[in-house]
Amino acid sequence: MSIVSVRGLVRHYKQGDVTVKALDGVDLDIEAGEFAAIMGPSGSGKTTLLNQIGGLDQPDAGSITIDGIEISKLSSGQLADVRLRKLGFVFQSYNLVPVLSAYENAEFVLLLQGMPAAERKQRVMETLASVGLQGMEHRRPGELSGGQQQRVAVARAIAGRPALVLADEPTANLDSKTSDSLIELMKSLNKEHGITFLFSTHDPKIMHAARRVLWMNDGTLERDERK
Repeated sequence: MSIVSVRGLVRHYKQGDVTVKALDGVDLDIEAGEFAAIMGPSGSGKTTLLNQIGGLDQPDAGSITIDGIEISKLSSGQLADVRLRKLGFVFQSYNLVPVLSAYENAEFVLLLQGMPAAERKQRVMETLASVGLQGMEHRRPGELSGGQQQRVAVARAIAGRPALVLADEPTANLDSKTSDSLIELMKSLNKEHGITFLFSTHDPKIMHAARRVLWMNDGTLERDERK
């Protein structure tokens, strides 16, 4: 069964008197364990598609199924629960809570999930170690480099063992060396732990690392390349 199944997805926006077809009848399946990238020029619809799959925006038409649950028919509370238990998010701006430590940022999802304290501590420590942040657990985002902050964001995204991690331009604010390191980290998490990653990106390095590249233009999927 697909982790993600999208059928006939449509999302149009009004800009003055002009209708922008951000998504125009998109069909897509993402299988468990994939490491896939959505590529395309600015305005092609790739971030809109990622936001739709993540339940951050509602479609005008079509359906989205995440790990067997059709999210397009859920209430806002039910949708929030699916995001909490099925999805992890990595954003280009990190979106960390600045007053919380790396440990507390990574722990946040597990608190919301209601995980017992002892299990939570073990999971957070293991997860931070897996992203190379052992010994930095008590540092706040302002005490970390951009690359380290993005690693905390990845730790937060994977700590809850989601079915899918959605990463929107995760290397956009990083220098070349740091972005290389982050891509290798996510490849390792994908290979060793079977975590499914779906990226929206302009970064050719992610395109080369991905085993599947989905090319978008004018709100449609133009090509689907598998390596």
